[in-house]
Amino acid sequence: MTKRINSTNSITTQGMLIVVSGPSGVGKGTLCNILINRVENLFLSISATTRLPRVGEIDGQNYIFMSHEVFEEKIRKGDFLEWARVYNNYYGTPKDMVYQQLREGKDVVLEIDIQGAAQVKKNHPQGIFIFISPPNINELKKRIIKRGSDSKDSIELRMKCAADEIKAALDYDYIILNDDLNQAALSLQSIVLAERCKVSRNTKILQKLREECGDDVSVHRLTY
Repeated sequence: MTKRINSTNSITTQGMLIVVSGPSGVGKGTLCNILINRVENLFLSISATTRLPRVGEIDGQNYIFMSHEVFEEKIRKGDFLEWARVYNNYYGTPKDMVYQQLREGKDVVLEIDIQGAAQVKKNHPQGIFIFISPPNINELKKRIIKRGSDSKDSIELRMKCAADEIKAALDYDYIILNDDLNQAALSLQSIVLAERCKVSRNTKILQKLREECGDDVSVHRLTY
């Protein structure tokens, strides 16, 4: 069993918003699941979608499945942190669910498409944006075909979109090449743990040290 890493004692009250994106079939879901199993105090947000469930997917666990009509009503009400129409279906992140977890001090992981990530970055620029890249386009196509859940037309549409999606990587903070799954998972885990150790997220530690050392010691000096 993989040991879960707990670094919650040093983080601030407000949780981090971690956005993981990449082309369809690149392995985002697998990497996010590994991350959640390895690192404590992480919440994997569930997206809402109008696409039909794939074999083995469970409503409320893998996705929140809903009709186009219901989804569009929620758009009008402003119930989504982000939403996008992808491959003729809607995808979106319920706003209340994410904000509640952040308020509780949990770091929230969003596994979303490129369009949705762009919306989140506009509305929540302090988020951490991570792009998952395939080793090459041919390998990406093989992975999509191998999962056996997409029609020929759907595969072709996804491949046409992949080139533009890869260009969007320049707008992200980090890029991970998913050539070796174990190495990619380690890179993703390392990014999250490093972000948790930033001085800006740990001001309570510095404040405590300042109080112990006396008022004449500034926080600025303690950061070196």
